[in-house]
Amino acid sequence: MSRQFTLHFFAAVACALTLSACSTAPAVKSAPPPPSLDELMAKATQAASSGNNEAAMGLWKQAAVEFPADKNPWVRMAQTRYEAGQYGDAIINAQEVLVRDPADKLANSVIAISGLRLSTRALADLSRQNNLSGPLRTESQDLAKLLRESLGETVLVPAPAAAQVRDKPPVRSQRKGQSKTADSSANPFDGLK
Repeated sequence: MSRQFTLHFFAAVACALTLSACSTAPAVKSAPPPPSLDELMAKATQAASSGNNEAAMGLWKQAAVEFPADKNPWVRMAQTRYEAGQYGDAIINAQEVLVRDPADKLANSVIAISGLRLSTRALADLSRQNNLSGPLRTESQDLAKLLRESLGETVLVPAPAAAQVRDKPPVRSQRKGQSKTADSSANPFDGLK
């Protein structure tokens, strides 16, 4: 009896194995394929052109994560941050561009101009607080000299023409038929005619 029991047991196990091998796995819904770089960039550009810069930044960040070797999402983020006056963030994004393409002129320009704008702002704040003295002043002057030499200019900000000639008051002439109380919204180029 034990032999018959063992035989039936093995037959049942073999039958169960055979039937389980034939069963099909339940259909698993596959996730849709991730969007391509071009699709993400097009959606982000559309969002930016409609004025939704935060949505555009989110899409560019997604593109940067999904396509880490491509510089284009970083270029667009740097440009958007620069145009918004967020110069620190613009510099960070432009540096990411340079990691991917060290010769990118736009990224270098964003870094240079954003850095100058931040420096100018900080120096103006220090000047207003009367804290631009000592080594900070000397270093600022050295950097201004370096900037002048790099640009090939002897003076970075020329003095206005009106400030140069102060000994003579400006001469105003009136055209015939004009009253002394000119409209403030008048064309500023009328005096050149």
